[in-house]
Amino acid sequence: MNWKHAALAAALALVPLAAAAQANFAGKTVTIVVGYKPGGGYDATARMLARHLPNHLPGKPTLIVQNMPGGNSIIAANHMYNVAKPDGLTIGTFNRNLPIAQLTGVQGVKYDMTKFAWIGSAANETTILAIRNDLPYKSFDELRKAKENVIIGSTGPGANTHDFPLLLKDLLGVKLKIVSGYSSSADIMLAVERKEVDGRAGSYTSLRQFIDRGLVRPLIRARSTEAGVEKLPVDESFAQNPRAKAIMALRSAPEVVARPYVLPPGTSAEIVKVYRDAFAQTIRDPALVAEAEKAKFDLEYTSGDEALKVMREVLSQPKDVVDEFSKYIKFGE
Repeated sequence: MNWKHAALAAALALVPLAAAAQANFAGKTVTIVVGYKPGGGYDATARMLARHLPNHLPGKPTLIVQNMPGGNSIIAANHMYNVAKPDGLTIGTFNRNLPIAQLTGVQGVKYDMTKFAWIGSAANETTILAIRNDLPYKSFDELRKAKENVIIGSTGPGANTHDFPLLLKDLLGVKLKIVSGYSSSADIMLAVERKEVDGRAGSYTSLRQFIDRGLVRPLIRARSTEAGVEKLPVDESFAQNPRAKAIMALRSAPEVVARPYVLPPGTSAEIVKVYRDAFAQTIRDPALVAEAEKAKFDLEYTSGDEALKVMREVLSQPKDVVDEFSKYIKFGE
């Protein structure tokens, strides 16, 4: 057999392997593990994807969502890293700020974000601060001049509901009182409706429906942007020194991977490719686009390679930057 015949035989031998990897989904059930309870943005995105992703996976498996709240989704990440099998039947989505938890050495972290098999992200999110429309502050400049505390609801340290307003408070001197302990962003919005709190920080996607309803108004955003909030002032632009600017930049870095999706470490390259292709196709699917527009969700696929690049950049910060950052950002349950 000459080299051309050998090469052809080798290529043909790979076809059944790829087909076998794809055929594994036929008749199977795929579980999406969500690091929060039902009702928030991570859960809503997962359920939306679960309705459309099967149409783009070989064999059209059944997709179900399993909520695994706890530790600001550290529990779900640990499960994906240490328990879930790398067979393509379990994918996970969790807090975009989990690399910050790893970077700052939070107790309970039993994962390495760079070793997950990255599918990618379903959205590029912008963190904003929005307050009730009945409050007198019409702009961020007016909020900065507030003489009384504005009460902001939070799910706790490590989430953008907490960390974004914390930096506005500690580095920019805005009079904010952060009340933690809410179990989801949906619970915070109920508190806003009842006027128990004055507002919350979070992704523009999850807050957009409340902005459009006139319940809250956005006042400031982080450096990432998307259609609808381009004209909002950026937090870093008010920083008084390079240290404050660097801390704000590091906090916002994971936002390009706003809705992360991973497979367990050790998942085969064939299965990872199948999922990456399926995600890219699903997010362009007219049926999903229509549903997302109705729900006022802006979905955008960020590749697994780009997501992994962001993880590596965040986790490669020098010790002096991490030490300074850790004085302000405390990832907790």
